[in-house]
Amino acid sequence: MAINCPKCHFDNPEDTIYCGKCATPLRPSEEISISQTETLQTPREKITIGSTFTGRYQIIEELGKGGMGKVYRVLDKKLNEEVALKLIKPEVALDKKTIERFSNELRLARRIVHKNVARMFDLNEEKGTHYITMEYVPGQDLKGLIKQTGQITVGKAVSIAKQICEGLAEAHRLGVVHRDLKPSNIMIDKEGDARIMDFGIARSLYTKSITGEGVIIGTPEYMSPEQVEGKEVDQRSDIYSLGVILYEMVTGRVPFEGDTPFSVALKHKSELPPDPKRLFPQVPEDISRLILRCLEKNQEKRYQSAKELAEDLSQFQTSSMLAAKTAKLMVKPLWRRALPWGIVAIVLVGVAFVLNIGGLKSWLLSRTPHPQVQTLAVLPFENLSGDPNQEYFVDGTSDTITTELGKISSISVKSHTSAMQYKKTTKSIPQIAKELNQMP
Repeated sequence: MAINCPKCHFDNPEDTIYCGKCATPLRPSEEISISQTETLQTPREKITIGSTFTGRYQIIEELGKGGMGKVYRVLDKKLNEEVALKLIKPEVALDKKTIERFSNELRLARRIVHKNVARMFDLNEEKGTHYITMEYVPGQDLKGLIKQTGQITVGKAVSIAKQICEGLAEAHRLGVVHRDLKPSNIMIDKEGDARIMDFGIARSLYTKSITGEGVIIGTPEYMSPEQVEGKEVDQRSDIYSLGVILYEMVTGRVPFEGDTPFSVALKHKSELPPDPKRLFPQVPEDISRLILRCLEKNQEKRYQSAKELAEDLSQFQTSSMLAAKTAKLMVKPLWRRALPWGIVAIVLVGVAFVLNIGGLKSWLLSRTPHPQVQTLAVLPFENLSGDPNQEYFVDGTSDTITTELGKISSISVKSHTSAMQYKKTTKSIPQIAKELNQMP
């Protein structure tokens, strides 16, 4: 029977002394034997910047910390290269089953060799301190990137999701499920490529779970319904979590929120996620459908493999690239001409509107030969094809025109994101111009 943590509500194996997620004591102190407390009393090496751990790892900086312990960027003096070092809290390491699980699952994770997966190395012990070494990936985690930008463009989000799929496909081929896929476990390296981190609670599809059936493992905001129920999981659980990540990238929020981790977990099991396109109309219809398919409660209705999902993401990328190239060919002749006539042509087809004093409208009426154009906005196109699948082409066209006009140094162009909020709006052009002109 699992022991529920009174602090974070994480379910732990019945013989656990401290919570495996937040390290809160799960038993009264008098129930902890002397032999168990002796581990806590064992002096640990002092970890400071510049110090050397176990005589081998020189501490460069602290990268982060969580329920399991702290992670450091270190120099492996033996190999003369930088690696990441995770020190496991001694109160967590007291649970022999936890260490057994780490050791067994790390052995599986080490088999994964892929450009979109950070390598896991070893689990070791030094004077009662357990630690894990893994590949150090310089860059920014996806969670930080989402917080920084608010939302990630659909094209970039699809690219990141496709790379995650490719890494997962290799792990799943080897029988390994991540089970804790979330933005903070995805690094975006300096080249802009996605790397899946921390297969620390991964497990084999072909062996019985060490944690046992009925124990919940994962992060509530990204957990699949079967994880919430404590059931056995397979690769489709990772696909659900990836669906949540993709949802968060394009909308800036997770599909389910709540006051407690438990309430969030229950929503994954019982509530339907809001349609991303209803939250943000600029999300293409086919991407919205793709996300919602990943988030199906029934495993059989989801994508059945990471490879299958990657194929649909690739198809969207190909269509988007074609749309962008077509739009670029359309706009190049315009902006390469003399500036006033290029702007006239664009406005005449309803693409842009002049915001500042001396705008194009007054110039057209007064026939002034040299308009003082300062700021433009490319307003969203309307999809007149009747095919909702062409929406991404329409949006891609306005985005590309915005980018091309932005190359003209003599004018300022409002961002595509600012202009897209007026898609299907009933506001008048002067009203839109006034509002956009007040935006930075």
